[in-house]
This record gives sequence, C-alpha cells and structure tokens, in this order.
Amino acid sequence: MTPSSSREVIVEADGGSRGNPGPAGYGAVVLDPVTGETLAEAAEYIGVATNNVAEYKGLVAGLKAARSLFPDATVHVRMDSKLVVEQMSGRWKIKHPDMKPLAAEAGRVFPAGRVRYEWIPRERNKHADRLANEAMDAGKRGRQWEPSDSTAALDAAAARNAATLPPAPSGPPGDATAGAARARAALATGAGTAGEPGPGRTGTGSGAWPGTVAHPTAQDDGLFAAEEALVAPASGDFEAQAGALAATGHAARTHHAPEATTAPTGAPAETAEPEATGSEAAGSVLAGSETTGSAAGSAPDGSAPAAQPASAAQPASAAPGQGWSAGPDMSAPATFVLLRHGETALTPEKRFSGSGGTDPELSAAGLRQAEAVAEALAARGTIQEIVSSPLTRCRQTAAAVAGRLGLDVRVEQGLRETDFGAWEGLTFGEVRERYPEDLDAWLASPKAAPTGGGESFATVARRVAATRDRLTAAYAGRTVLLVTHVTPIKTLIRLALGAPPESLFRMELSAASISAVAYYADGNASVRLLNDTSHLR
Repeated sequence: MTPSSSREVIVEADGGSRGNPGPAGYGAVVLDPVTGETLAEAAEYIGVATNNVAEYKGLVAGLKAARSLFPDATVHVRMDSKLVVEQMSGRWKIKHPDMKPLAAEAGRVFPAGRVRYEWIPRERNKHADRLANEAMDAGKRGRQWEPSDSTAALDAAAARNAATLPPAPSGPPGDATAGAARARAALATGAGTAGEPGPGRTGTGSGAWPGTVAHPTAQDDGLFAAEEALVAPASGDFEAQAGALAATGHAARTHHAPEATTAPTGAPAETAEPEATGSEAAGSVLAGSETTGSAAGSAPDGSAPAAQPASAAQPASAAPGQGWSAGPDMSAPATFVLLRHGETALTPEKRFSGSGGTDPELSAAGLRQAEAVAEALAARGTIQEIVSSPLTRCRQTAAAVAGRLGLDVRVEQGLRETDFGAWEGLTFGEVRERYPEDLDAWLASPKAAPTGGGESFATVARRVAATRDRLTAAYAGRTVLLVTHVTPIKTLIRLALGAPPESLFRMELSAASISAVAYYADGNASVRLLNDTSHLR
C-alpha cells in the first residue's frame, strides 16, 4: 500500500498482567477503518510488569506499527483502558512514575493532532486482548510471540461493524447522565400525572418509626438507571436478620421505651450486621434536622455544624429549584462508586466491627475479594480518584484497586465505620444477653448510642453527610471510588433516595460489593447501582 497523508487507520491495543505485577504482555493491531482488514499485528511478552505498563507498551507498539505502514496517516486509537485513553487525551494527569516515560514515548510517535483516542468496552477489543494473552502464553513457555502464533485475526465483516458502531458509554457504572438530563428537561416543562405525589411528598411509611414523618429531600430526583442494576444473592449475614427483626419485633418492643422514641425528622433506628451494622440515621438535608447541610456549613476539621432549628432554615422561596421542579443540569455529576471492603475474620462470624475495636485486617478471602473487585474496576475503566476510610480493611482493599489502576489513595476520616463501644467484637446474640436494655434503646432510636460510649447512628449520619458535601464539592464532574463500610454506604444511599427510615433494613450490602450514586450540581442525586457482587462469582 502507498503511504498517504489522507489515510486513516485504527489502532487497537491492550495489555495484561497475571498477578499485577506479574508475567505481562501486550497486543496491538492496525486495522483498515473501511474494510476492517488487519494491516499489522504486534505482541510481546515483557516479563514482570503491571497491567497499566503493559497497556501503555501495547499502545506504543500499535502506534509504531501504524507509522511503519503510513508515516503521514491519522490514527484512531481504541482501547478498553480508560486510564490510558484519558491520560493520553490530556484529561487526566499522569501520576505514576512508570507510566510517564511510556506516555511520552507514545506521544512522540505521531504529532498529537493526528491521533485521537476512544475508550471501548473489552468485548470490542478482543483482537488486541487475544494477542496480549498469546504473548503471555509464549512467555510462560520461555519464548517470545511470533506472528505465526496469531489466532486473533478478526473477520473482516465483524471488524467493519465494529468500526462503524457508535462510541460506547464511557461513564461510571450504570451511567445515564444524558438520559437523566433529558428527563429533567422534560419534567421541567410539564407537570406530572395528576394526583401522583412527587418525590418527598410521602407520609409516614407503613413501617416508619413512631412519630417519624418523611420530609422532602434535595437529593432525590426520582430517576433510576436500569443499566447494570444487578440483583445479588443474599449474603446470609446478620443484616438480613436485623431487617426481619425490625419488621416483626420492633413494634412489640418500642411501647416499653420512653416517649423520646419519636425519631428526629428522617432519622432511622438501625441494627447491626457483621463488619458494622448497615443501619444509619440521617434527617433531610434541607429539613435542618440531624443531618448537616452544605459543604459551606462544614467545620474546617470536617465535623458537621450544629443543627439549626427549623425557624432558622432558608425560606423555600429562596432555595434553588430541586427535584422534579428543577431545571435540567447538563453538567457531569460527581459520581461516587461505593465499595464495601473485603471480609475480615469477623465478617463470617457476624460480629460488630466498627471503628472502636481491634481494626482487623482482611482475611485470605477478603484479599481475594479485593483483587477481584480491582480487576472488575480496571476493566470498567471509569475510576479517576480513590478515597478510603482510615481503617485497615478499607485501606488494604483500596490499595489493591489503586495498584491496578495506577492511582493514589486519599484517606478520609469521615468514611470510618460507626464506633460500637462495648459491643465491638460481639455477636448480636451476645449483646442481647449482656446489654438487653441498651440494645432495645438502640433499636428504638437513632439517637441512642451503644454501651460504653459508642456512636449513635444520628451522629454517624451527620459525619457522613458532611463528608459527602466536602467530596462532591472537591470532585465535581469526576468519578471517585469511596472504599468504606456498611453504615456510610447505606447512609449515602438512603439520603440520595430520600427513602423512609425502614428502608435501611431492606438493603443488602455484601463484602466487596459495589454501589454507585451520582450527585448533580443542581442538588439532585441518582442511585445507579446497589450491592453489585457479580465480580465475585
């Protein structure tokens, strides 16, 4: 073929590491964008390296192969590594020292104006992926990959179809930003169905705590993306038992409690589950109850300001439009991908494990879970930042993901688990035997703290809400992995939904599960995913 300045080619590249770091290899293919014809292939076993280094080396090899064929061509690079695509496009910073020289080398192969980058899902990058695996297989046999080894050649028709497919969504898990914005725009121009209450117009739920009335919340826009909303099997942990306990036994017990059992506006009472109960308590952000307001009202040390009385709240007429009446927010949301840490030795034993106990490490099973979720998030390719609870089990889980993605981990004290006081390390049954009155009070009111000076769920909710406000302001428009615990995750989900308190007992949250919430600049939030454990199967 004759070189041509008007010629465009497609470069697809991939890399892999069996161990990360471990035995690694890359693959790259140059394709004709019209016919799908394979113009060149490249693959190499590179010894021990990380997944990201292998991906960058695959990119460099693919660009060099394209230049050797058509030095003056324009190049359309397609990779399933969000990290490489975003960094080479100049939208993400390159922080890892091993990747800076590789990115610089890739940038020198062609002038920047002649290369464009596109993220594609892994299933559309099978050719390069197969080459990378062939290279690693060859390395395992003690030799290098040869072109004659290739079995990855694409069918021309399949390649042509791939070349003409529209770009795949590159947003966070279950991302539906554009759809949500269009829905808001439509809702802003017309009223809802007559007689149907809008978000927040709910009365006391059928299972709400006595005296509790649900109030409107700024976080619930009523929009739920169905994409990737996977239903996970029950984990069998204590959280499910707590839900059943609340549904069947709470009403029989609470009439013995004092009149103070009336919960603060929107605040739940919760029970425990292994690795800290999935209970939480939080009032509506706009209602001025137990939950903090905006980031501007947070103290410099990250603690929540004292709750203001309702009379001090800003008049509704002065507040920006919220919920269904809001104008469309077309900007990218701050998206929190919520990762519960992997198992510790206390998890299968269903013991209280918060921030006031022994700070256990991940068990062998927990370490395997952390690696599995790291692989899944690397394949998804949407994480831009990682923030972790200070507790060891979360930092270990975060480190596994960070090593795979080549990112740093920021530690956030506000993401720590509840302090369960004297209950730390005990099962629910043991607490029932030793501290029956304290447990009943704790189940009856979110203001009640565990025996021995632990944290109430109302206190935890204020801390988590203040942390949410700080992080959404700091990471506007970005996708952030928050590695944390059951209580913080359920608190964030509940506040985003504007759900009644009893909903907390109806959420399953397994070890190493993924959930996601998107926060828009107009104050709306959208729950994208809850308790996804598909990566553990």
